[in-house]
Amino acid sequence: MTNVTPTILSTVSSQFVDDWLAALRALCPEAQMASLLSRSGLNADTRAPNGRVTLDQIVCLYQLAAVETGDVMMGLWSRPVRPRALQHLLTTVREATSLSSALYRFSTFWNLLLDDYQFDLDDTDSALTLSLNPQTDAPVQRFGHMLILKLAHGLMSWLSGHEVPVKAVDFAFDRPDFNQDYAIIFPAPFQFGQPATAISFSPNALGPVQARSTSDLDRFLQNAPRDWIFTSSREHTQSLRVRTYLGQTGWDAATLTQTASAMHMTPRTLIRRLQADGNSFQAIKDALRRDIAIRDLQAGRKSVEAIAHDVGFSSAANFHRAFQRWTGSTPSSYRRMQT
Repeated sequence: MTNVTPTILSTVSSQFVDDWLAALRALCPEAQMASLLSRSGLNADTRAPNGRVTLDQIVCLYQLAAVETGDVMMGLWSRPVRPRALQHLLTTVREATSLSSALYRFSTFWNLLLDDYQFDLDDTDSALTLSLNPQTDAPVQRFGHMLILKLAHGLMSWLSGHEVPVKAVDFAFDRPDFNQDYAIIFPAPFQFGQPATAISFSPNALGPVQARSTSDLDRFLQNAPRDWIFTSSREHTQSLRVRTYLGQTGWDAATLTQTASAMHMTPRTLIRRLQADGNSFQAIKDALRRDIAIRDLQAGRKSVEAIAHDVGFSSAANFHRAFQRWTGSTPSSYRRMQT
């Protein structure tokens, strides 16, 4: 097996983007919506209950929809956020002399634009916390809450020159069935059902601000949200540490016993720690196999038989059954949908 970067290879469940798609449908005529989904590779199989969505698909839909709807937040908030708003935001925060000052500028900028929410910034000795507080009784937009917190984190990381550690993330909505997807997004513990959606940083983990040029700013905007929506951290949960190990070893060594040994613990301890993450060893192994297979099927350079072998299956028939169980599609039909 080749060395795999697990978080970039990771996929999220189709339910993770449901709120986003619902907001887009409210903005777009049916034909335009169908076109956006088609050009982003979000076909019917991808959007099935057990379908998977890749980073490339999220980035593609974001970049298309932000331009074509004339709202860079794509209907996620009650007031449209017009083109060039993010450019003005970056111009504002890059003048900050510290990361805490940048986060303050971020909050005041959005407080001028949002009607349904206001940001509060709480700066104490133990934590710097950005909270999103509702101003109406409107239902919570889960994708919108995630995206705006990730934008704040992405800007902090852009200014510091590396991914800034996050202390904790809170969400003001109940734990969804796809809660494991948030570990791919935020490099921190997260809680649901909290009084407000919020992201916290440890002050001693915040380094200096790096000077950013106009070309740096343009590159951030051009790549958005590719560079910041999926975390590059692999250490904030035991599940991601296991996935990292499996992505760097051969399938013959991808057993519970050998993985536990590599992590200097007993298999029973590893099982217990994965259960604390709401996960299991086999689920992590299957998710990695699934995401590698999805990547290779989309690339179209390998046969289904070769992909089956690469992800550790003794036969293509066994791989077919597993892939259909994981995604609701056969490998061949999934590949056809991507062309």
